[in-house]
Amino acid sequence: MKLYMHPVSTGARAVRLLIAENNLPCEEVVVDLLSGEQHQAPYLSRNPSGLLPMLEDGDFRLTETSAILKYLADKYDLAAYPKELTQRARVNEAMDWFNTQFYRDFGYALVYPQMLPHARRRTEAAQTEVVELGQAGARRWLRVLDEHWLGPDKSYVCGEAPTIADYLGSAIVTLGEAIGCGFADYPNVRRWLGNMKNLKSWPTVNQALDGLAASNHGREFVRV
Repeated sequence: MKLYMHPVSTGARAVRLLIAENNLPCEEVVVDLLSGEQHQAPYLSRNPSGLLPMLEDGDFRLTETSAILKYLADKYDLAAYPKELTQRARVNEAMDWFNTQFYRDFGYALVYPQMLPHARRRTEAAQTEVVELGQAGARRWLRVLDEHWLGPDKSYVCGEAPTIADYLGSAIVTLGEAIGCGFADYPNVRRWLGNMKNLKSWPTVNQALDGLAASNHGREFVRV
């Protein structure tokens, strides 16, 4: 198997963490996001969406993070993706929630427009508006994560053991650390992230994100 990735990619971090934690046999192929390699041949011929990550297992390719996590968990019979019907449905629900409701406002409206030049809006008025809307939406979803998905008693999103929903969700939420989000108003979120960061592979997999956060230290951002 090959995982086409970049170490700072949000989706790639989720998949790399699952692979590392379970010692899955997988070769990493770095695609240089900074130079736009994902939009050039030969990668673009493999993944016309021009996004990362992409898993290649022989002649079979998968190009969406959630699908890759599920595929790997099923292929290697990992406990992180329970087989019991209602438990699996809950994990699927949490993954969909992170990938749509949460990521839409937190990633694509709050973080990326402030951090990525190509995501910045064309006028200052439009930039201010989208970031303010993203901040408001992110605060709403963080409250839902803090009070509903986690609450004061659960160690992980779907119970007392990490699932692939935690791998996906923690990668998305920690994206905020790149702009200095500390999540002080969300104690259950902070506790959950602490549990994920205690995984043995977390420091290595997230080294590039930590470096990005350090390079942005002292800059002014709109945060949550």
